[in-house]
Amino acid sequence: MGLYSHFLVLCLFSVSSVTCQVSEFISIDCGGTSNYTDPKTGLAWISDNGTIMKYGKSSEAQISSGNMQYQRRRDFPIDSSKYCYTLGTKERRRYLVRATFQYGSLENEDAYPKFDLYLDTTKWSTVVVLEAARVYVKEMIIRAPSSSIDVCICCATTGSPFISSLELRPLNLSMYATDFEDDFFLEVAARVNFGALSKDVIRQNYLVGVAPGTIRINTSKDVDTRTREYPPVKVMQTAVVGTEGMLSYRLNLEDFPANARAFAYFAEIQELGGNETRKFKLQQPYSPDYSNAVVNIAENANGSYTLYEPSYMNVSLDFILSFSFVKTRDSTLGPLINAIEISKYLKIEQKTDSKDVTVLNALRSLSAESAWASEQGDPCVPAHWEWVNCTSTKPPRITKIALSGKNLKGEIPPEINSLEQLTELWLDGNFLTGTFPAISNLLNLKIVHLENNKLNGPLPKYLGSLPKLQELYIQNNFFSGKVPSELSTGKVIFNYEHNPGLHEEAGKKMRLRLIVGISIGTIAGLLVVVIGSLLFLRNLKGKTSHQKNEVQGNSLRASTKPSTAYSVARGWHMMNEGVSYYIPLPDLEEATKNFSKKIGRGSFGTVYYGQMKDGKEVAVKIMADSSTHLTQQFVTEKRLDWLARLQIAEDAAKEEFGSELNIVHWARSLIRKGDVMSIVDPVLIGNVKMESIWRIAEAAIQCVEQRAVSRPRMHEIILSIREANKIEKGTDGSQNLKSATSMAQSSRKTLLTSFLEIESPDLSNGCLVPAAR
Repeated sequence: MGLYSHFLVLCLFSVSSVTCQVSEFISIDCGGTSNYTDPKTGLAWISDNGTIMKYGKSSEAQISSGNMQYQRRRDFPIDSSKYCYTLGTKERRRYLVRATFQYGSLENEDAYPKFDLYLDTTKWSTVVVLEAARVYVKEMIIRAPSSSIDVCICCATTGSPFISSLELRPLNLSMYATDFEDDFFLEVAARVNFGALSKDVIRQNYLVGVAPGTIRINTSKDVDTRTREYPPVKVMQTAVVGTEGMLSYRLNLEDFPANARAFAYFAEIQELGGNETRKFKLQQPYSPDYSNAVVNIAENANGSYTLYEPSYMNVSLDFILSFSFVKTRDSTLGPLINAIEISKYLKIEQKTDSKDVTVLNALRSLSAESAWASEQGDPCVPAHWEWVNCTSTKPPRITKIALSGKNLKGEIPPEINSLEQLTELWLDGNFLTGTFPAISNLLNLKIVHLENNKLNGPLPKYLGSLPKLQELYIQNNFFSGKVPSELSTGKVIFNYEHNPGLHEEAGKKMRLRLIVGISIGTIAGLLVVVIGSLLFLRNLKGKTSHQKNEVQGNSLRASTKPSTAYSVARGWHMMNEGVSYYIPLPDLEEATKNFSKKIGRGSFGTVYYGQMKDGKEVAVKIMADSSTHLTQQFVTEKRLDWLARLQIAEDAAKEEFGSELNIVHWARSLIRKGDVMSIVDPVLIGNVKMESIWRIAEAAIQCVEQRAVSRPRMHEIILSIREANKIEKGTDGSQNLKSATSMAQSSRKTLLTSFLEIESPDLSNGCLVPAAR
């Protein structure tokens, strides 16, 4: 049994006072190859091919219900994306939205499809195909929240998601009005024409529990339906009657229990004799408000062949709905009913914050012809666009924009300052012009990439004051003026190379890098670990020169500040010579003029600028907290454990400012054999996890790649150090013994491959220097 759509039938069987605005109908044949007019209904159908839907493919249904719109379907890819149809609406007008699905046949599929259907950001239904020939119908009553709506298909769990047709029908102003429409859509759960002579292909309802003596009746006379809901005349011309005094039915309500809006439609379509009466009550489900009321259709409707439509605007119903009517004792005829309609209240989910959407649309306009700029639907729900990440809050907010190398042209929209939850902004490698974008309100911002653009002007002074900023990359632009002093403290990884007009304030320029407890070159904090942690002590013990004797005679023991430790990072010339050693305290005090020129501060202490007697510049860090276990260990042994060295390396890496240097790895021969333990500090052997060392060694090799573009960025180095730290601590829960061994072997393979591309060092002078190129 079924009930035709109000609008389709009204067009064909409307009374004179009802105007059917067919021109406002939208009827889309999804997968159709051309536009056409349905000869049965006179409705114009348009194909979605090309202009309406650019994704998916048209497929033949093979098993068709006979309707033209079911001969083909549109199949979509099985992926994590959503595919949306955008339909134009008039804000606050009510509409019926209908989507239909007839799969046809499995063809090469292993299973029937199961996927989700969304209206804007509200989950409409899960479409589960169980029968190839069945037409699955999903209908929603909405009051349009804006000038358009999106019907989206996504999230397939089996088979390929698809759709057969999509329709939008404007409603009469009084139809389906509720007190809750600002917050709830109405999902049509059941629409039953009890007296229909044949099944309707648009909507199928399966009824059981029919009372004995139930018969169908019909009339050819006109029925006046000019009331609130305007049910189709054709529906009201049929009915069922309980000749034995009762009508009863049982049906399933999909996605229930839930709160619902229910309408019953009655019209007396039998000629009653002078002594005949039809009176009945609702017996089941029992409700005092409704069950005690007596229904007398002709009396309630003020005559026969006139609609009477009692409603239940907010009733709680279970998955199985059983209902029955029984005649009263003084009635001569049994109960009669024409139709019922039950709709579930479906809470409207919030869309992505409108301010954020404004920013995203502005960014899309900078590259409007690009495929990425044509993604459909809401930016975050049910699946986020490829180039954004979102919060799970309501409403969703944008946390990441990833548009590196996306051909953006023009100025960065000023509205970007309203993205209050943004943590990462990647706009590098484009053709952006104008000044540095206003981001003073982005207090959650951590990472900013604006390098390789055409941006100009000064840097805002507030940049260094953004509380969570960790990385700022602006190299290869046309910025000018002074670098804000806050960006020179070492708290932010900052790269501003190749901005000819941009310079640091006097006294703030830091050309050299530093480390606590280990000597490094300027390549990265990663080489701190490999050359410092893995090679330092071994290299130191192998030295027989006067340098070693000098270190032994003038080490930290000469310090007049026993609670304070010092370390020096010599310039890259010193590193190229393969030399790594301590400098006596008096020499440090002389070089730094008694530590008078502060140039930065990291998590381990303050950094001072100095210049040695030979003219080489140095940076000296004083450990600030002598009470910590790390400080005491450092001062007394110089024998840091692996976790301490990793922490030192990460701290040093964070104070890097983007310089690069191509250093030949002097331990190549041992690493090439897979013998990384031979260059490890003997103190660490047996006290460190092999895979942790290999993870650091692998990243170190990448740091000495011949081509600068092949070397990792500083934030990648920090991530490698943190990963090694997790492995050593055993906090990487996903790594079992087998996977850890596999990772070590994989790292070893990567190292060996990388070493084949590095030339042998020149040992002719008895020390290590880069090979000529």
